[in-house]
Amino acid sequence: MNYKELIFDNPKYKFLQENEHLGNNIMLLTMSGSISYGTNVEGSDTDIRGITLERPNEILGLDHYEQFENKDTDTTIYTFRKMVNLLLNCNPNCIEILATNPEHILIMREEGKMLRDNIKLFLSRKAVRSFGGYATQQLRRLQNALARDSYLQPQKEKHILNSINILHLQEFYQPFTDEEIKLYIDDAVNEDLETEIFLDINLKHYPLRDFKNIHSEMSNVITEYGKLNKRNKKKDELHLYKHGMHLIRLLIMGTEILKGEPVRTYRPERKFLLDIRNEKYTFDQIFEMVDKYEAEFVYAKQNSPLPLEPDYKRVNELVTEINRKAICHD
Repeated sequence: MNYKELIFDNPKYKFLQENEHLGNNIMLLTMSGSISYGTNVEGSDTDIRGITLERPNEILGLDHYEQFENKDTDTTIYTFRKMVNLLLNCNPNCIEILATNPEHILIMREEGKMLRDNIKLFLSRKAVRSFGGYATQQLRRLQNALARDSYLQPQKEKHILNSINILHLQEFYQPFTDEEIKLYIDDAVNEDLETEIFLDINLKHYPLRDFKNIHSEMSNVITEYGKLNKRNKKKDELHLYKHGMHLIRLLIMGTEILKGEPVRTYRPERKFLLDIRNEKYTFDQIFEMVDKYEAEFVYAKQNSPLPLEPDYKRVNELVTEINRKAICHD
């Protein structure tokens, strides 16, 4: 399929040329999501992700801009600065942008090629938290949804607690220790519950906005769990198999990266992944697979040749060179 024609001949995407932050500023634009993994099926979304260079007034001046979103077309385009920060944390959704197949690339300026050619600069053992954390989120979604019909309330409460990804919160916001924000289960205060989740907080000089966002993410987990009983069960199962597929994919990709192998967005095991999505395995079988791939992930983590942190000095040199080209190009 010619993806360039599919996108650029469609008037829905005219914003790619008309938006003041995009147009000739786009350094890299690529198909994303299931198409880039090779796991798309009929009716799959057409996701697009990209990177746009900041304009000189945003690089040198006070103007600030982070990303562009068009929800109607599932398009997200990050500024170069924001993308670099996400890449430094080995964000899975961003790392894969730098490793999509050539036929999935829609736009690639010289600066975009420079970034793709230097993907190794961003690979570090931070992948343990990023890929492992994302995979854990998918696993908890599966367990929580399956638990809604068969588990007693105390068991469900444990699943809710496990769904709050503390590692993600500690990485994404101002860091805190497990003692500074502690979650645990005890006998319930609310009369409608047997047990419930409690929170101990011992923070000092902590950014209020970060704390607000942490509280919001925790609250969303409880809210989403409460909605499970109000959804169509068959429709839920279709989504759960999709979550299972992504869970396995994240563990496999994370393991490959931690072993020092090249990043592969388009998955060679896509038929296997599609079999999971298409319900050819039971949930019990999927959980057995998870145990296997988690063990491989842990082994790769313990024996990884990757550095603990990215090479910030070399990344900074790359960013400086790309921004210099952007200013001169403008």
